[in-house]
Amino acid sequence: MKPTDHRAWFLVMPVVLCVAFSAILPLMTIVNYSVQDIIAPDRRVFVGTEWFAAVLQDDELHGALLRQIGFSFAVLLIQIPLGILLALSMPASGWRASAVLVIIALSLLIPWNVVGTIWQVFGRTDIGLLGATLSWLGVDYNYTGNDFDAWITVLIMDVWHWTPLVALLCYAGLRAIPDAYYQAARIDGASRFAVFRYIQLPKMRGVLMIAVLLRFMDSFMIYTEPFVLTGGGPGNATTFLSQYLTQKAVGQFDLGPAAAFSIIYFLIILLLCFILYNWMQRAGTTGGFDEERANA
Repeated sequence: MKPTDHRAWFLVMPVVLCVAFSAILPLMTIVNYSVQDIIAPDRRVFVGTEWFAAVLQDDELHGALLRQIGFSFAVLLIQIPLGILLALSMPASGWRASAVLVIIALSLLIPWNVVGTIWQVFGRTDIGLLGATLSWLGVDYNYTGNDFDAWITVLIMDVWHWTPLVALLCYAGLRAIPDAYYQAARIDGASRFAVFRYIQLPKMRGVLMIAVLLRFMDSFMIYTEPFVLTGGGPGNATTFLSQYLTQKAVGQFDLGPAAAFSIIYFLIILLLCFILYNWMQRAGTTGGFDEERANA
């Protein structure tokens, strides 16, 4: 029997400690707060699941959840196809490929609060390029006073900021496809759409799954950009779940309900990501790629 070298655990311990301090201990604290009514720093009352029941019956939470789900799926419906199109149109090699990669990645380097500030100025009708142009064209645009304009502006801002991430992931997937596939397609006289349908898209399934999950989770936790741009308004038009949670925890200092909502928030993200992951797995294996037909 081969002896086990337990010294390897010393290499894992730094990671275990980092995860413990960054995830496990805060989660335990949140669970502790969620079952208590914190009256004062030294006075707490155990309330069980009372906060969970109260949060689930909150109409404002229901509205924020519907807005969040609509926003996140709109992000996926726009950014995934747009990222694929950008990746397909990018040069495959040479100095132009390097230049395009740098240009594409520029928006990813901008901090979230700066992105909100940029679009705050960009959308103004007096000095902003977008707002002034729409005003000149006769379009009644006002992201600070119109619910629809505010929601669309936040959506376009997120598309501008994060579509390059999807494009870079898809580009990496495309570059990993062996040239033999393209050579076989040319010999068979396959059209460009057929190459995309039966070679490129199936071979990008892994990176597309990563892109969908990353963008869904990130968009579902969006906070800084809409907070800087609209402050959650007008009204509650751009008040998503993360901002609703912040208002509970920081604005109203309701730590018990905020902790309960944090756990519910976490479980919602896990559930939706699990559904998306399984759906993409089934779509990839039964939807349309026959490995033997591609190799034929």
